[in-house]
Amino acid sequence: MKKMRVIACILGLLLFQGGLAAQNSQEQGPTRERIRENVYTLRFIRMTQALNLTEEQTSKIYPALGRIEKDKSDTQKKIASGIRELKDLLGSSRPGDEELMTKVRALQELRKELRNLDEKFEGVLDENLSVVQKANYVIFSVDFYKGLWENLNRARLMRNKRNS
Repeated sequence: MKKMRVIACILGLLLFQGGLAAQNSQEQGPTRERIRENVYTLRFIRMTQALNLTEEQTSKIYPALGRIEKDKSDTQKKIASGIRELKDLLGSSRPGDEELMTKVRALQELRKELRNLDEKFEGVLDENLSVVQKANYVIFSVDFYKGLWENLNRARLMRNKRNS
């Protein structure tokens, strides 16, 4: 019964967030940020179900996941910006080795930051999940992203068929 309340609460937040997103999308088109938030919320709801999380586990994991996902999003934006700068630099007439190496090292550090954030989340899971739940998380994570990728490819194919 407690799990149903937790899931209902999360679904309520998702619907509230979805209502706000729909309201905002009338003002401006859908953004990557909203899509990322929706994927994050869907992932957590599915994870809650797949791992059979308790209310206590949910109350510890969900806030940590939210903070880490926000930090990852910020880092990914920095990486995207750094890659654009690197492409621009490479497109210039004769980029200097030192300048290129500075950009490459900065991108390597940002990628390391992403890995550290993933490890931080794994630590939160290690502290709050049973051994069986940890094993189920490994399977859930692979299955979730595989399914997400397949659905994305299916949507692209359908869009391409409509545009042809």
